[in-house]
Parts: sequence; structure tokens; C-alpha cells
Amino acid sequence: MGWATYVEVVGRMDARLSAWGKSVRDETGTLVEWLPLHQHLDDTMGVADLLVRDWVPAHALKHIASDLGGVLERARALVVWCAAVHDIGKASPAFAIQVAQLADRMRESGLDAPVWMQKHELRPRVNHALVGHVAVQEWLTELGFGFDEAEQWASVVGSHHGVTPEWSRLAEVEEQGTFRGEGAWEKVRTEFLEWAAMRVGGRDRIAELKRFRLGTPSLALVTAIVIMSDWIASNPEFFPLLPASSLREPEQVDDARLGAGWKKLGLRGRWTAPVPGEARETFAQRFHREPGSMRDVQVAAVEAARTLGGPGLLVIEAPMGSGKTEAALLAAEVLAHSSGANGCFVALPTQATTDAMFSRVRGWLERVPGGATVSLAHGKAHLNDEYSGLSRGRFDYVGADNEITVHGWLRGRKKSGLADFVVGTIDQVLFAGLKSRHVMLRHLMLTGKVVVIDEVHAYDVYMSQYLHRVLRWLGTYRVPVVLLSATLPDTRRRELINAYEGTADRSLDSGYPMISGSQGVPTRVLPLPQESTKVAIDRIPDDLDELVDYLRRNLAFGGCAVVVRNTVGRVQEAADRLAAEFGADAVSVNHARFLACDRAAIDTALLRRFGPPETGKERPDLHIVVASQVVEQSLDIDFDVMVTDLAPIDLVLQRLGRLHRHHRPSRTTTARCAITGTDWSATPPTFATGSTKVYQEHQLLRAAALLVDRDKIALPHDIAPLVQAAYGPSVLGPVTWQPEMEKAHDRAEQESLKRAAAAATYLLPEPSQESLVGWLHASAGEVDDGPRGATTGSAQVRDGAESLEVLVVQRDSDGGIRTPDWIERGGEQIPLMGELPWPLVRTISACSLRLPLALSHGGVVDAVIAELEQQFSPREVPSFHTTKALRGQLVLALDDARQADVCGYRLTYDITQGLRHERL
Repeated sequence: MGWATYVEVVGRMDARLSAWGKSVRDETGTLVEWLPLHQHLDDTMGVADLLVRDWVPAHALKHIASDLGGVLERARALVVWCAAVHDIGKASPAFAIQVAQLADRMRESGLDAPVWMQKHELRPRVNHALVGHVAVQEWLTELGFGFDEAEQWASVVGSHHGVTPEWSRLAEVEEQGTFRGEGAWEKVRTEFLEWAAMRVGGRDRIAELKRFRLGTPSLALVTAIVIMSDWIASNPEFFPLLPASSLREPEQVDDARLGAGWKKLGLRGRWTAPVPGEARETFAQRFHREPGSMRDVQVAAVEAARTLGGPGLLVIEAPMGSGKTEAALLAAEVLAHSSGANGCFVALPTQATTDAMFSRVRGWLERVPGGATVSLAHGKAHLNDEYSGLSRGRFDYVGADNEITVHGWLRGRKKSGLADFVVGTIDQVLFAGLKSRHVMLRHLMLTGKVVVIDEVHAYDVYMSQYLHRVLRWLGTYRVPVVLLSATLPDTRRRELINAYEGTADRSLDSGYPMISGSQGVPTRVLPLPQESTKVAIDRIPDDLDELVDYLRRNLAFGGCAVVVRNTVGRVQEAADRLAAEFGADAVSVNHARFLACDRAAIDTALLRRFGPPETGKERPDLHIVVASQVVEQSLDIDFDVMVTDLAPIDLVLQRLGRLHRHHRPSRTTTARCAITGTDWSATPPTFATGSTKVYQEHQLLRAAALLVDRDKIALPHDIAPLVQAAYGPSVLGPVTWQPEMEKAHDRAEQESLKRAAAAATYLLPEPSQESLVGWLHASAGEVDDGPRGATTGSAQVRDGAESLEVLVVQRDSDGGIRTPDWIERGGEQIPLMGELPWPLVRTISACSLRLPLALSHGGVVDAVIAELEQQFSPREVPSFHTTKALRGQLVLALDDARQADVCGYRLTYDITQGLRHERL
């Protein structure tokens, strides 16, 4: 029994049919369209070859080649051969018996697949990826490879579905010869392997690679390219199923089929960075500014990137509003050219900051020579009008050389990061350090790009474990990285540099503003501006009467104030009182517990009123904004007076950056900030309910110690001294505070150790010279950055601080449902049956809402999910469960009074105050 007979009887239209599309049968029910296994392998191999030649980042190929003596052609041969054999495990009884009709034909030709095997519990355990791993390892061993080297190559085949093999499962497959297939089956698999070797130059070409040992970084990249090739070749839009009558000999290569599929896919070739020009001239071209307006930090960042001359880590520390983003993008251009990177990934803390950054990056990119694909990478990207407007909507289109497009195939949770330029939440970067399915694609996504991470100070102990691990991998891949921060402690900077370099250096650089980084980056401290924004600091009791009196005194002649609270409950409480005192029209609210569409409208209104001169053209004479921490990062807005709950000192400074940012009106010539949320008379101070659930008491006490006697802060001059003091080893505060401060410090240390240990559970191993076997042991499974990401069993890169997300609709009195009646184009009836049209789906998706943490913590979340699912079941509302974009989403149905009862809480949506909750 040989190759030709096997080709005649084995079809690709089999148990994998559901992944390809609908089955096509004639009147007798016989399959009439199918794709032979050899044809799929031929397609996959051809696609892999084209990807390597035209699309895979050059940096990724160089890294693979570095493990193969530095020869790029060897890297190509390895990738193409692995792609050519990735599915050989389908030549096995355990796989073939899934379709009895085909199994009968194979049995007649000598390839036995016993009928009893079809429903046997072992059959799915002997899956084709593991059978392929065993077959490849055996063949390579016979070719002269050492056991470890053969296992490395084989582990690519065993991992091509995004899950790496486990030792115990491989041992089970080796023991189950009947399920794996022996005799004739082994001969068929051998012929597949020989054919694949022939396609890359023959057995000798493969055998010469046995002297090289691959590291897990190279294996991850090879696996990612194979996965991508398989996905493309498995797409019937590009590589359609074939009628059985078109069967041909396997050695015949269908170049026309490959060319047509590749053209229809329409992937643009690699983006290439332009040759760097003079810094000020480039600045003027990219950002439509006068060359002379380029700031010191921007010039220094470009100079540091030039000095680095290739891969490395840059850390840019400068005050809020000093142009760090432009500095990073200009540096990224230089680093991309010197390192050969083929794109850029810009990561930010939140979806709101990510959406805002997407517009800025797009504006820059449109003035960078050479066309490119772009992507907005977060769970609600499809709701961003600017991003959606860039989509081509079809695959086989090649735009102008300088066109910026969203490629249709490069959309979705696992593929969006593969675009040339990506703006995404930090989660998308941290997922590369999470043991999760298809994590290899995350590595390919980052390798070959310049990675820019903004607000790097904003990540807590738990998230930092993943950030450090990802930086370690990026350092191994030699990916250029740019880190941005306005307030970074010296010790934190050193931790980040050490993570990238894989060292334990304890030296600390000091200075501010400053450019520093990995080896090859000379530390440069920049001069501070001569002028500063002087903020008068007051301390007021945590009392609403005191809050009203303070604002009345400081807004006596008009002005714009912001009150920042650490919890949504405190925001709503303060807003109620201030609206009663100053009038509802003079008070607005902003926090995370509004519908997504309402929050977007609120942000737009805030920018229109309080933004920079070009956007803030409707600045009122008197207004008060009451907000949560969203004002720290999300919006470029500016106020005259601030009242803020005490927070860690770096976050207080971030908030102060919203004072006199663009305007210095004569009526409030001195910016003022009152620190509240604290009982300043206590020894030591105590904090408002909720603040210690958001921040560590230790950090709050050290911030209080720095502010208790201070009457003025000068920005940016006081930023570095305050931040370094808060996070340094010095004792702060009066002697009478010390016993409680020491206890708080000890509690913080224990909590940090606990959170670091929790993060380690799903932390990807460090780079090694091992195979991928066991690499994802105890994996977190599928990465979930959707509405249930923080509350389901999937491990995430945030430690559960995110609350449960729902879609909000309203119920009619007659049992129907509609979109919320207060939103734009609201009140539209939602059909209960059938798939919903996209415009309506988009409106519904924009009505997402975060539930209070009281309904999202571990003890109650399962009950909340169960109750919401019961209230909105598939039987009651089939349309939501048959519409792909809505399937699996939790839905909160409000009544006409905009209320709903869930798990002992009454939820009420207030148009001006957001979601409220109270116990029944």
C-alpha cells in the first residue's frame, strides 16, 4: 500500500469538514467535493514559502536562522518542511474512522480502521497532532538526528493547533499502535515525510540540519508561521475544495492554485522603514509642526535611538504633556530602520487611551513613506468608527503605495496583532507571557516590530510579572522596545531594564527628565523648563459640606473644577450634592460605569469643553466635573481647580497634570488642589471607605507623609523628588506614624508576594534550549479579553480587578426588547428570532456596561452569571444566540424605569450619573 492508493481514498472533507464550510453531497448523499490530504499539505507548504519570502518579519527569520548557523535558507527550509508535514498525523486509523464512508474505502485498500474505534474513549486522545509529532520524531531519528533535536522539530508539528504536547500524552500515543496505525499506515506517513523532504531539497538537506539545536523562541516562531499557513490554506475562500475527479499525482505542483489563493488573500509585503532624515525636519513632516517647536525630550529620544544603532531598550521619562508620544514614534522610525523591524506595536493601559492613541498613530503613519496594514487591538475595536472606516472589506485588493488599510484577514482576536502597525491595550502584549493557546502567534506578532509601551508606571505587581517575562522574551528576540512614563521610580526602571537584558544589575540612575535604557544607551538627563506650574496644596476633611465650601470659595469668580474620587460610589455621592448646590447644568460626571456609547459621548463633551485650544472651544464660565481615575490617563483635559482623593503619589501627580495644562485664566491665576478622602487629624491618617480596596494602605500612607505639611507642588520640578521619595527606602512621616506604617509595609510586602505567586501560575517559562513539549503545561486555555475575561476560569494578565461586563437592553411591557431609549437612535425594536443585522448589532454592542464590583467578585459572580443567563436564555431570545457577535454575551434587561433586580441588588441606570446599585 503506497502513496498513490492512499491519495485516492483519503479526503480532506472529513471530520475537519466543519472547519472548512458546508459539506457538498449529491442526490445519494455521497460526498462529491473534497480536498485530498496531500493537496492541503501542498497548499500549506506553498503558503508557508510565500509567507517566508514576502511577509514574515525579516527579524523573525533572522532569529530562526541564528539557531541554524545564521543561514536564512536553512530557516526557510525548516519552516516549509514543517508546514508540509504538519497534518501527517491524519494518516492514522484514529483520525480516519471519524468518517465511516471514507474509512470503508480506505479499508478496502489495505488501510484498516476498525469500526469499533469510532466511539472508543481513546480515539480522541490519539489526536492527529500527537500522531504527527511521534511520526516526525521517529523519522528524524532514523535520519541521524539526536533524540533531543528530533523532538524539537517534532514538537512544532505536535503544537500546530496552538497547544503543545505533554509527555504523558505522547507516551500514550506511542503505546496505542492500533489507534496510531502501524504497518501500511507507517509506510504512508513515511512517504509523506520523504515527499516533504524532496520539496525542500531532499533527505540530505534535512540531514545537514541535525547538528543544530533550536531554542524555544525559534520553535515558537516556526510554529506560529505553520499555524498561520494552515489557517490560510484551510480557508475555502482562498483554497477551495476540489471535486474528486480533479485528483492528481502529489508531485504535481499546482502553481496556478497557489498563485490565485495568494492573490485573493492580498497580504501586503513587508513594510520597510524609511532612511532616517534630520530630526527636526522629520518632526515637522510627521506632525505638521514647526521644526523649531521640537522639544528637548523628542530630540534626545531620536539621538538615543541613533546611538543605539539596532535592537535595545529605550526608557523615556518626561512630564505629562511634554510630547513623549511623538518622541516614541520618531524613535521607533529610527529603531525600525537600524534593526530591520517591519512595523510597530503601541500599547496603552486602557481601551479609552488606546482609541485616542489610534488616531494619533494613524495621523503619523499616513505621513510615513510606504503603505501598511494597521490594527486596533482590543475587545471593542469593531465599535471604533475610525478603525472600521479603514477596512477594505475584501481580500484581493492592493491599494496605493502609501495607503493605510485594515486587512480583512488580519482581523479578530488572534490575528489582529499580525498587522504591520498595531495600537492595542497592554493586555495584548502581556498575553505573550501567558501560557495560553496559540501564544506562539503573540510572539510572531511582536517579533519584527518596535514595541512601544506607554504609561509603564501604571502596572501593578501582578501585571508586572507578565510585563517582565514579555520583556525577557523581547530581549531574547532582540526586539527594539520603547518605554514611556511621566513618573517612574528608579528601582522600577532598573527592574524593567534587567528584565529585558536578563541581568540582575542593581545600579540606579537618577535624574528627570531622562533618557536611559539597555546597554548601548547612554543615560542622558535633560534640563527642566525654567517655568513651572505651581499648584497650591490644601488639605480638607472628607466631608461634603467642606467640599462645597472649598469649591464656592475657589470658584467665586468662575472657573472650571474637577473632583477626582477613588470609587464610583464616591463620585456619585459627591455629584448628587454638588448638583443640588451648584445646579445640575453646572455639574457633569465621568466614570467607568456608563454605557460605552454614553461614555464616548461624555469624553467627547469633556474634550470640547476642557480640551486644548484646538478642541476645547466651548469652555464654560463655571463648571464642575466629578470623575473617577479615568481623568488620570484617558483625556487631554484642563482645569483651574482640583479636589482629589488621596492616592499613591505618582497618581496624585498624574492628576495634578490636568491643572493649568493649556489655560491660565486670570480669575484662577494660581492652580489649586485640595487633598481629601483622608482624616488628616488621625495618627496616622485614615482613608475613605473604598480607597484601600483600590490602593495599598502602605502607598497611601507614604503619599500622605509627603503631602501632610506641603503647601505647594511645582510641576514638573517636584515630580522626580516626590516619586523617588515615595518608592525609595527612606523613612517618611512623623515618628508617631511609624508603628502603623511599618505594619502597612509588612502587609504590602506579603500582598506583593502573594500576587506575584498568583501570577506565576500561568506565566510562560523563560526562553530555553528545550523543545515545546510541556511548554504550555497547565495552560490557561483560550485567552479571553472579552466581557467575562476576568470572571471566568481563564487566567488573565490582570488579577481580577476588572468587573463583569453586560450588554444593556430594555424590555417592553409586552415582553419584547429594544435598544435603550435614551441613546442616539435608541428605542429600536430587537427581533427575538433570526440573525440580527449588523447596524443593529453594532448599536447593541455599544451598550456594554461594567457591573459594580459587588456583583463581580469571586463569591457572587457565578450566581450573577447564572441569573443573567436564565433571564435571557436562548429559548427566550434566540436572536442573540444565533448572532455570532452577540453569542455568549451577558445581557442586562432594564425595565421602563431603567431598573433591574439581580442577585439581591437593585440596579438603576441614571443618564447623568451612570449605574447605581443598592441592596434590596
